[in-house]
Amino acid sequence: MSLRIDQDHARFRNIVRGKIRENLRRYVSQGEMMGKQGKDLVSIPVPYIDIPRFRFNDRQSGGVGQGEGEPGDPIGGSQGQAGQGGAGRAGSEPGQHALEVELSLDELADILGEELELPNIQNKGKSRIVQKRDRYVDIRRVGPNSLRHFKRTFRSALRRQISMGTYDPKRPVIVPTREDFRYRSFKTEVEPVANAVIIYMMDVSGSMGDEQKEIVRIESFWIDTWLRKQYEGVETRFIIHDATAREVDRDTFFRTRESGGTMISSAYELCASILEADYPASEWNIYPYHFSDGDNWSVDDTYLCVKILRDRILPVANTFGYGQVNSPYGSGQFLKDLKEHFPNEEKMIVSEIRDRDAIIESIREFLGKGR
Repeated sequence: MSLRIDQDHARFRNIVRGKIRENLRRYVSQGEMMGKQGKDLVSIPVPYIDIPRFRFNDRQSGGVGQGEGEPGDPIGGSQGQAGQGGAGRAGSEPGQHALEVELSLDELADILGEELELPNIQNKGKSRIVQKRDRYVDIRRVGPNSLRHFKRTFRSALRRQISMGTYDPKRPVIVPTREDFRYRSFKTEVEPVANAVIIYMMDVSGSMGDEQKEIVRIESFWIDTWLRKQYEGVETRFIIHDATAREVDRDTFFRTRESGGTMISSAYELCASILEADYPASEWNIYPYHFSDGDNWSVDDTYLCVKILRDRILPVANTFGYGQVNSPYGSGQFLKDLKEHFPNEEKMIVSEIRDRDAIIESIREFLGKGR
């Protein structure tokens, strides 16, 4: 019975995964599940799933298949009843609601990777950061009963009884004594851990409105989800900028709205300083992402951005992603400038995000290289 339940549960999970894959673009573009995110789980509404079954009407009541009726007539009542999609009196029958299922962030990342055909990331070697893990790979004669190894215990008892001549194959009773008990024991292993840091930068000048920030919020959620699947430890840092840049927390990053000019170099300078102070390239996989509407203060500041990128950020980063979010007030020039100055730079990934429907392709562009 337990095996059958497990099989049914696995089949149901596969059905749910299929439904989520079918509707992934809608989930991504609408940001539907992000408000339902727990620490390790995400609650996702999926189309109503039910097992097909026959519904029998009351006896003597007529209906299609029994009594009067014509082909095409609805089963179980007229179309005008409330609850059947038409106007009418208030009904008493329950309606159908969307089913919500909980998936771990790892499962969600797997679905994203399958749908977008994302390659697993090739880490920049193992980090000097290490962690200790306890693995139960040893056997001892002493230990707590919760760790008793029953197979090894009975094997020891069988061996003892055979050597003493007390084992009877016709009556194979094995009785372990205290000296036969064996216990699993752990061995502490030290291994390197591949860590990653994501630095999000966003233009918060007046031309970046609520819709543009929502697009950035949705895209950063999926980038986080995929990178956390790839690495043991992921840290995130947030930088906002207009004419100046400052580091903030996640909530401030997505809620701040300021005005004034735009000097992108201020964000790149702060990003480079954070990396140099806290994240040596030999120990960290580094992912800076910058989102803007493409306006910058001057050509001179754009040249400064290019210099900082070339000298201080690109040499240490796995990839650098620039996402240009369309805004009615933005010129979009900065994306053209990056393409002009870095035409063959493999670490430089630029993506134009015209609206929410373009988010899924932007994620593929950012993560599709497997770096």
